[in-house]
Amino acid sequence: MRNSHPDRGPGRLTPRNVADLMTPNPVAIRANATIQEAVAFLVDRGFGAAPVIDKAGRPVGVISRADIMVYDRARLAWPESGPLYFETADLPRHEDGPQVRDLMTPAVCAVAPETPAVQAAEQMVTGNVRRLFVVDQGGTLVGVLSAMDLLRHLCDKP
Repeated sequence: MRNSHPDRGPGRLTPRNVADLMTPNPVAIRANATIQEAVAFLVDRGFGAAPVIDKAGRPVGVISRADIMVYDRARLAWPESGPLYFETADLPRHEDGPQVRDLMTPAVCAVAPETPAVQAAEQMVTGNVRRLFVVDQGGTLVGVLSAMDLLRHLCDKP
């Protein structure tokens, strides 16, 4: 038998807490970064999404490839003839182009490092989110707990 410890192995999250399973010291993007910087950041690192932080390092949202694709689609030039089956939103305009804060999803789902893993998993399911930000007592981002982190532990794969 591969796992002899009763609290570890396939199908077990207890007594683990978020700190045991999270990815510590995550990379994040600044809220005032340009969309071009966000695209390069996400593509170069192979991320589908990343936390957005303010100057103090506190999470203020999430920017995803989908957020950027929606923005790009809305600003495409379409032919003047023929029916259009969508409406373009009033998008923010800046001299240097939009910033990450303009396109990000401003919802932040956060937990403390001491949160039990089971409670974090329940929060992910209830909130229908793929990741939770892990913040210290001051609200500074210290880690990210993803659904993949939970699955890796359930499957006992490092």
